[in-house]
Amino acid sequence: MALDLQAFAPWLSAIELILSIVLTVLVVLQSRGSDLSSFMGGDSGGSFRTKRGIEAVMHQWTIYLSIVFFIVTLLTFISLGQAS
Repeated sequence: MALDLQAFAPWLSAIELILSIVLTVLVVLQSRGSDLSSFMGGDSGGSFRTKRGIEAVMHQWTIYLSIVFFIVTLLTFISLGQAS
Protein backbone atom coordinates (compact mmCIF):
# COMPACT_ATOMS: atom_id res chain seq x y z
CA MET A 1 0.00 0.00 0.00
CA ALA A 2 1.56 3.27 -1.14
CA LEU A 3 1.44 6.44 0.92
CA ASP A 4 -0.53 9.16 -0.85
CA LEU A 5 1.29 12.46 -0.33
CA GLN A 6 -0.36 14.35 -3.17
CA ALA A 7 -2.68 16.28 -0.83
CA PHE A 8 0.31 17.49 1.21
CA ALA A 9 2.26 18.91 -1.76
CA PRO A 10 1.30 22.58 -1.18
CA TRP A 11 2.03 22.34 2.54
CA LEU A 12 5.35 20.63 1.98
CA SER A 13 6.34 23.30 -0.52
CA ALA A 14 5.51 26.05 1.98
CA ILE A 15 7.47 24.30 4.73
CA GLU A 16 10.40 23.89 2.37
CA LEU A 17 10.36 27.60 1.56
CA ILE A 18 10.27 28.59 5.24
CA LEU A 19 13.08 26.16 6.10
CA SER A 20 15.24 27.52 3.28
CA ILE A 21 14.87 31.08 4.57
CA VAL A 22 15.64 30.06 8.16
CA LEU A 23 18.69 28.05 7.08
CA THR A 24 19.99 30.95 5.03
CA VAL A 25 19.64 33.32 7.99
CA LEU A 26 21.40 30.87 10.32
CA VAL A 27 24.33 30.39 7.94
CA VAL A 28 24.72 34.14 7.38
CA LEU A 29 24.63 34.83 11.12
CA GLN A 30 27.31 32.20 11.71
CA SER A 31 29.60 33.48 8.99
CA ARG A 32 29.20 37.10 10.11
CA GLY A 33 31.76 36.62 12.87
CA SER A 34 34.50 35.28 10.60
CA ASP A 35 36.86 37.35 8.47
CA LEU A 36 36.05 37.93 4.82
CA SER A 37 39.35 36.37 3.77
CA SER A 38 38.58 33.10 5.53
CA PHE A 39 35.05 33.19 4.11
CA MET A 40 36.44 33.46 0.58
CA GLY A 41 38.83 30.55 1.09
CA GLY A 42 41.87 32.43 2.38
CA ASP A 43 44.02 31.56 5.36
CA SER A 44 42.16 31.92 8.63
CA GLY A 45 45.35 32.60 10.54
CA GLY A 46 45.79 29.00 11.63
CA SER A 47 43.71 29.43 14.76
CA PHE A 48 40.95 27.04 15.60
CA ARG A 49 38.47 27.64 18.35
CA THR A 50 35.56 25.75 19.77
CA LYS A 51 32.05 27.05 19.53
CA ARG A 52 30.53 28.03 22.83
CA GLY A 53 27.22 29.36 24.00
CA ILE A 54 24.91 30.68 21.31
CA GLU A 55 27.40 29.79 18.56
CA ALA A 56 27.20 26.12 19.50
CA VAL A 57 23.40 26.22 19.66
CA MET A 58 23.16 27.89 16.25
CA HIS A 59 25.57 25.34 14.79
CA GLN A 60 23.50 22.44 16.14
CA TRP A 61 20.23 23.97 14.90
CA THR A 62 21.75 24.47 11.46
CA ILE A 63 22.57 20.77 11.31
CA TYR A 64 19.13 19.71 12.56
CA LEU A 65 17.26 22.03 10.20
CA SER A 66 19.35 20.94 7.22
CA ILE A 67 18.40 17.32 7.92
CA VAL A 68 14.73 18.28 8.19
CA PHE A 69 15.05 20.34 4.98
CA PHE A 70 16.49 17.32 3.16
CA ILE A 71 13.65 15.06 4.32
CA VAL A 72 10.97 17.63 3.44
CA THR A 73 12.57 18.12 0.01
CA LEU A 74 12.41 14.37 -0.65
CA LEU A 75 8.79 14.20 0.48
CA THR A 76 7.92 17.23 -1.68
CA PHE A 77 9.58 15.60 -4.68
CA ILE A 78 7.62 12.39 -4.12
CA SER A 79 4.33 14.20 -3.58
CA LEU A 80 4.72 16.35 -6.68
CA GLY A 81 5.59 13.21 -8.67
CA GLN A 82 2.32 11.62 -7.58
CA ALA A 83 0.37 14.66 -8.83
CA SER A 84 0.97 13.80 -12.48
